[in-house]
Amino acid sequence: MIRRAALALLLSLAAAPLASRAQGQGQSAEERFRSLPPEKQEELRRRYRELQQLPPEERQRIQENLDRLNRMSPEEHARVDENYRRFLSMPPEQRQQVLREWQRFRSLSPAEREKLRQSLRGVMSADPEQRKQILENMERWERMTPEEREDARQRFREQRQERRQEQRRERKEQRRERKEQRQQRLHRG
Repeated sequence: MIRRAALALLLSLAAAPLASRAQGQGQSAEERFRSLPPEKQEELRRRYRELQQLPPEERQRIQENLDRLNRMSPEEHARVDENYRRFLSMPPEQRQQVLREWQRFRSLSPAEREKLRQSLRGVMSADPEQRKQILENMERWERMTPEEREDARQRFREQRQERRQEQRRERKEQRRERKEQRQQRLHRG
């Protein structure tokens, strides 16, 4: 529950429009706060109280994330804002699913996260038809029972083994043909 509140707080802070940030560059934080409508001031007070309720390590993590957001280029920040707006427009059950998946992602080791990022880059860089096929396969995989997944893994391993054996046979045949060609050249020469 604390993580969900922290994520919501971080997302709400990240969602502040770029224009309002740019406007406030010459003002102090207090001046910017006082220029907000009363309902926004109250919302910020409430969120501040929520933030103070979090454990220190959680507050530190949020601060680091905010610092990272503040270092982003305007283009990167625009992408974050757009992602946040899309997140808010999702039905509640989809938002919950996204949050669950995010928590699952965060629980992975750094190496596993990087592997997942690389896979995602591969999906996103695929041509639209390939991407569609990949996403359909992923959906099919998600619908499978654990037993069906294990059967699919086993079939994949067997197919991979068959392909490797076929490649070995082809390489062996190519070596044999090259050897025969060398012998023929020696006999002719």
